[in-house]
Amino acid sequence: MIRQTPSEERVAALVHDAAAAPSMHNAQPWRFRYFRGSRTFQVYADPGRAIPHSDPDTRALHLGCGAALLNLRVAVVDGGWYPAVRLLPDPADPALLATVRLTGAASGESDLAALYPAIHERHSSRFPFEETEIPQAVRAALGEAAHREGAMLSFPTAWHLQEVLELVQEAEARNITDRGSGQDLEQWTRVDAPSVDTAPDGVPDYAFGPRKRGGKAPMRDFAGPRPVADRGAAEFERSPQLALLSTDNDRPEDWLRAGQAMERVLLLATLEGLSSSFASQAVEWTDLRWPLRDPVSGRGHTQMVLRLGYGPKGPSTPRRPVPDVLDIEP
Repeated sequence: MIRQTPSEERVAALVHDAAAAPSMHNAQPWRFRYFRGSRTFQVYADPGRAIPHSDPDTRALHLGCGAALLNLRVAVVDGGWYPAVRLLPDPADPALLATVRLTGAASGESDLAALYPAIHERHSSRFPFEETEIPQAVRAALGEAAHREGAMLSFPTAWHLQEVLELVQEAEARNITDRGSGQDLEQWTRVDAPSVDTAPDGVPDYAFGPRKRGGKAPMRDFAGPRPVADRGAAEFERSPQLALLSTDNDRPEDWLRAGQAMERVLLLATLEGLSSSFASQAVEWTDLRWPLRDPVSGRGHTQMVLRLGYGPKGPSTPRRPVPDVLDIEP
């Protein structure tokens, strides 16, 4: 069965859902082009929103665009279509990351529709989480979600968890004195009232969370040395629950798959009542990223470190207006 061609309003709504995805420093490095005649979306990287110092190979950019692609797939299936996806379809145009053609009824990926309610509920939470352990059944379901997208999700424990925490701590220490990292934060964080209220991107100060005065949870301090009015401090988890998302290979296609897996995990985690944030500091340093891998098998390239747990939901952060990221063609 071929469904009716979506209206321009429906196309805009699908992109609105896609753009709710997370991205490094909320840079939102994506653009969409929709062709009415073929009912096809093209997903592009927006090079003007790259973060060259902290993401020199655009790996994080691909992760963010992959997350937006997963959201688009979920929204398309929820709308009753099947999303026929091709990654990196044109070798001559590396900025064209994917095409999504709307075909017949949403058979084959109907399970994605169940994730739709979480798209606009998922927000990064930089607040303390409870010490309550995530049940093994939930961990297994999150691992299966990553596997469905061609990635692996593992929960380090014991000495491996301690090693991961030490690597993130080392990355944090470097970032404090690394001028380029500081400039990236200044560009993509908002601490003055006008920009907090009006900027359509970046991380506003109300989403920084409290400063960490204790605990082992790996938290990036988005404020840096800058004062933030009425920002308090808090104790964080003594036993943080981290998850490593990895892929067998480390090419742009793998980054896009990892981004889709990351968002699929986060949406399912949201439905399971979990809050989440990112601990990506160590993956931003080449020499620290490699030791994050599974120490037993020695395989896999770590793409993201997730912090999961039960705690306050994070606030929503701004998004660019849909007309700024969507072009509709005949």
